[in-house]
Amino acid sequence: RVRRYDQQKLALGFPLLPGKPTTTTTAKKTPTMPTPQGGQVYHLHPLEYIHVTNATTNITRVELGPQTLVLKNDELAASAVKECICVPPQHYCTIINPVREILPNGLASLRFGHKEIRLHSKPFPLYPGEEVLQGPGTSLVQPLPVVPEEHALRLRALEDVVDSSGVRRKAGDEWQVYGPLTYTPQPEVSLEEVVTPTVITPERVIRLRAKRGFKDRNGVERFTGEEWIVRKPGGYLPSIEEQIVCFVQPVVLTDYRALHLRANLDHTDIFGNKRYAGEEWLVTVKNCHSYVVDVTEDQVQLADRIVLDKRQFCVVLDPATLTDGRVHNEFGARRMKLGPTSFFLQPGERLEHGIQDAYILQDDESLTLKALLATKVDGKLYQPGDVWMITGPTEYVPPVTVEVCERRKSLKLAQFEGVYVRNTTTGEIRAVMGPCAYMLQSDEKLWEKPLTPLMDSILANGGGIGDESIRKTAYFESSVDGRYQKRTPHSVVTYRVPNKCAVQVFNHKCRTARVVFGPNLAILGPHEEFNVLSLSAGKPKKENALKCLPIMLGHDYITDQLTVETSDHARLVVKYAANNKFEYDPKDQESVRRIFAVPDFIGFACRCIASRIRATVAATGFEEFHQQSSNIIRKGVFGTKETLSFPENGLVITNIDIQHIEPADSKTQELLMRSVQMAIEISTRSIEEAASQAAKLDAQAARGQMERQHIVNDQESEKARIKLNELRAHSAAVESSGTATAEAQANAERSLIEAHSNIEQIRLRSTAVKIETESQLAALQAARAAELEYQKKQNELYVYKQRMLAKLEVDKFTAFCKAASPLLIKAIVTAGPEAQRKLSEQFEIDLVKMFGDKGFFAKLLQSNRGGFLPQLTQ
Repeated sequence: RVRRYDQQKLALGFPLLPGKPTTTTTAKKTPTMPTPQGGQVYHLHPLEYIHVTNATTNITRVELGPQTLVLKNDELAASAVKECICVPPQHYCTIINPVREILPNGLASLRFGHKEIRLHSKPFPLYPGEEVLQGPGTSLVQPLPVVPEEHALRLRALEDVVDSSGVRRKAGDEWQVYGPLTYTPQPEVSLEEVVTPTVITPERVIRLRAKRGFKDRNGVERFTGEEWIVRKPGGYLPSIEEQIVCFVQPVVLTDYRALHLRANLDHTDIFGNKRYAGEEWLVTVKNCHSYVVDVTEDQVQLADRIVLDKRQFCVVLDPATLTDGRVHNEFGARRMKLGPTSFFLQPGERLEHGIQDAYILQDDESLTLKALLATKVDGKLYQPGDVWMITGPTEYVPPVTVEVCERRKSLKLAQFEGVYVRNTTTGEIRAVMGPCAYMLQSDEKLWEKPLTPLMDSILANGGGIGDESIRKTAYFESSVDGRYQKRTPHSVVTYRVPNKCAVQVFNHKCRTARVVFGPNLAILGPHEEFNVLSLSAGKPKKENALKCLPIMLGHDYITDQLTVETSDHARLVVKYAANNKFEYDPKDQESVRRIFAVPDFIGFACRCIASRIRATVAATGFEEFHQQSSNIIRKGVFGTKETLSFPENGLVITNIDIQHIEPADSKTQELLMRSVQMAIEISTRSIEEAASQAAKLDAQAARGQMERQHIVNDQESEKARIKLNELRAHSAAVESSGTATAEAQANAERSLIEAHSNIEQIRLRSTAVKIETESQLAALQAARAAELEYQKKQNELYVYKQRMLAKLEVDKFTAFCKAASPLLIKAIVTAGPEAQRKLSEQFEIDLVKMFGDKGFFAKLLQSNRGGFLPQLTQ
C-alpha cells in the first residue's frame, strides 16, 4: 500500500519524502551514522537512492529503490537517502561534473569542470561527484526558456560550439534566436537576456548605432559607430549588432511654426532633396505635420511665423529665393514686406529693426528722411544722401530706398522758454523763443549749449554759491528756479535777476557785453556767457569765498573785521558795517559798464576802508579812542565829506557803523573788563542808595494816608448803621400789613383758578362727547356702506349665475339639436309626457322642461331664426 501510494503521488507531480533507515529490531526509522557499521538497514522507496561506500575498495556506488538495503560490515552510507532527479516536460536541469561512463568495477568516470543539460526523461540519481546547478530560488529544475513572438533571446558562446541551428560559434560570439520558440539550452552557451521589441509610434522613433559593421534588415551596409533613425511604426527588435542610443521625439509643425535645419553631412532628405554639408533649409507644415531630425541634420531653431497686420511692415535683409528646394540668398539686398501678410524667414534672412509700425503722423509731427539710393518721391528725384522732411497728418511707410532718420514733434514753447537750434547746412546757431509751436526743419537739429560745472551749480542755486555762513547767499534764494532741475541741454539758459541787482552777459562772437538790471529775466544767446564774479566774503574777508552772477546795487551793507593798533600800542579788534550803493546812469552805457570794472568790489572797498581806519587809529591813544571810537573811525573813513566814493566802479559808502570793539590782547581785555566791572559796581551802589531813600519816603507817606483812611472809614460805617436801623423799622411795618393783604389775594386767586378749571372740564367733556358721537356715526356709515356693497356683489353674482345657467341650457339644447336628427326632435315634441319622460331617462336630458314649456320653445325658435329649428318646424 505504501508503494502504491508513493506511485500515485509521483504520478500527480508531488515530490516523495526521502526514506529513513530502520533497524531489524525496531520499526522506528533513525538516521544512520557515517561510520562503517554492518547490519544497518535502509528501506528505499521507489525513485529513491543512496550512496554506499565500500571501506575496503573505497568505491562508492549508487543503490536505487525500491529495496531494503542491509549494509555489510565494510560498507557505510556516504549520503542520506535522496530522491531521484525528476525533470518534468518543458524543463531542464544542469549537471556539474557529469558522468562520462560507468567502469566495470562500478566506479563512475566524471568529466570534471564540464556541464551537462538534461531534459525531460526518466528520473535519475546523481552519481558520486555529480552536482545539480541550482536555479533561481531553491529549485533544481528550471523551465525551458520560451521566446514569445517578436522577442529574441540573446546568447553568448562560452567556448567554441555548434549552436542549435548548426552554425559554428567561437568563444565570445553573441547572437540572437528569435521567437516564437522554446529554446533548448546548451552548456557551452550562456543566456544573456531576453530582448523585448521597442514600440515605434509617430510620436516616438528610435536612434540606433552600429556596434560593428554589418548589413541591416533593409539590406543597407552599416559601419562601426554609424547612427541612423528607424521611423517605421510598430515593434522593432534590435539585432545583436545594433544599439539603441535614445528615443527621438518628432517636432510638431503648425501653421505658425517651422523647423530650421542644417546638414552636417551630404545626404538625401526624406523628401528626396539632395543636401550638402552646411546647407540650411526650412521644413514647414506644407511639407509634413511632424518631422524627426535625422542624424545627418542639426536643428538650428524653431522659426516662428512673422505676422504683419494692416499697419505694419518690415524690411528683410539678404532676401532668399527658393530654386528646386534650395535657398539662394541675395546678400546685400533689401526687400519690403507690407501687411497684412505672414511668412517665415528663410535661412540667412533677418529683419532690419524687427516688425515696424507704419508711421502715423499727427498735424504737429514730421519725419526726417534720407535717400539711400536714387529715388523719386512725389515727382522729385532725390540722390543718395539727400535729406528731406514730410509733415502730418498722414500715414507713411518708407520704401527700401529711404531711411527714416528721425521722428520729430513740434516744440511747444511757453513764454520765456526757448531752445537752441543749429543749421546743419550753414552751421549757424540761433535761439528760438516762445510762446510758439516750433517744428525743426530737415536741415536743423537741437543744439546743446555747454555749461561748466561751476556755472551749472551757480544757476541751480539761484545765482551764487558759497559757505552757509555768508550773509549774501540769502539774496539768491528768491532767484532759485525749480524748472532748472528739469532743464534739457538744448533749452535756452535763463536767470532771474533779483531786484536792485545787475548781471553782465558777454558775447564771445561779437566780443561785446551787455548788462541786465533786475527784476528781469536774463536770456543767454547761443554765443553768450554770464560773467561770474569772485567776491570776498566772511569775517574777516576772504578772497574768492563767494561765486555769484549778480551785483547788489544797493542800498546794501558790507561787514568786516580788522585789527588796529593805537598810538600807545594797544591792539584792538574792530567789527564794523558799512552801507553802500552804486551810483550810475542807466542811459549811459559807459556808466553801466563801469559797475563791473572792479571784479571784487567788496574786497576792494574793505581794503580801502581798513587802511583809512588803521591810519586814523594809529595816531590816537587808547583812552581817547576808547571814549570816542565811533567819531574817530567815521572821521578817518569819510574825512570832511559825508560819503566815500570809488570812481573806478561808482561804489559809494554812505555810512559806517561800529558794531564791536575789543582788545586783541587777552591781558588788556582782562584789565578792561575789570575797570568796566568796577564802574558797574559803583553805579549799582549809587542806584541802590537812591532807591532805599525813595522807599523810606514812600513808606512814611503811605502810613499817614492809611491812618487818614481809617478815620474816613469809621465815619462812613456810622452812617450806614443809622440807615440800616431805619430800613428795619420800615420792613417790620410792611410785614404786619402785608400778611392780611396776601391772604385775601390768595383766596381770590384760588377761586378764580377753580372757576377756570371747571370751565375747562366742561369744555373737554363736550369735546369728548362730540368725538365719540362722530366716531359712532362714521362706524355706522361704514357698516351700511359695506352691507350695501356686499348686497350689490351678491346680486351681481346671482345675475351672473342665472345668465351662465341660461347660457348653459341654451348651449346644451343647441348641442342636443345638432347631435339629434330632425325626426327625433319632431318625435320628442309631438310625444306625450310619458314618452318624454322615458326619453329623458334614456338621454339624461330634461326634455319636459326643454320641449314641454311652449314659451321656452318659442323663445328658442325666435333665437334660432334661419337655423335648423325653423326648418324643423316647417
